[in-house]
Amino acid sequence: MKWIVDSHTHLGEFPLFNVKLDIKGMIEIMDKYEIERSIVFSLPNELTLEAKKNYPGRIEGLVWINPYEGEKAIETVKEYIGKYGFKGVKLHPLIDAYLPDQPIVYPIMDLAAKYGFPVLFHSGHPPWSLPWHFHNLAQRYPDVKIILGHMGHGHIVYINGAIEVAKRNDNIYLETSGMPMHTKIKEAAEEIGVERILYGSDMPFGHPAFEIEKVKVSGLKGEDLKKILRENAMKIFSIK
Repeated sequence: MKWIVDSHTHLGEFPLFNVKLDIKGMIEIMDKYEIERSIVFSLPNELTLEAKKNYPGRIEGLVWINPYEGEKAIETVKEYIGKYGFKGVKLHPLIDAYLPDQPIVYPIMDLAAKYGFPVLFHSGHPPWSLPWHFHNLAQRYPDVKIILGHMGHGHIVYINGAIEVAKRNDNIYLETSGMPMHTKIKEAAEEIGVERILYGSDMPFGHPAFEIEKVKVSGLKGEDLKKILRENAMKIFSIK
């Protein structure tokens, strides 16, 4: 039975990291690891759109934009969410060189507040995507669901910072991919509530083979595991 929802995946070629993944390969991985659906964000966004059309019920999309593109970015969000049924927005402050709480992000967040979709950010790398800047953004947009991809990533100070910021803001959610400490998943559940934690693999930069097991060995059991591996994503991304 395929029942897991993967909240953090990509399609395409990434020469800097020497990794690539096409939709056929993603579906094969999903089938092997009991993943019902993957939340995909790719550049160009057409890659995600094509995958979503070819595999309905298996692929859901987030539209990946650069806020420096201004009105073009706004129109892209409206098109992909309104016309194609994408579930939210992906922003990458590290790649595009802005802080999460800079005014350049506000037009996207205004749309998210108006239409009720979540915004997933890359987090965990200086200088652009450290957890503490998300506090200011969450305070400004308390009704927008803000997902910290990688929940601080690989540095213990940033992981702790992500949990700390989420504890202070009920609209911040933590996604598990790329964060190496399985025990921090349980700690986060105890600090902020298991309902605000989402499983992700970061395919093709990560892999469900170890990312799912990381959640399973975190110390959480039963219904808490089901929430992280499936139910929370279904609710946050409004998947029927």
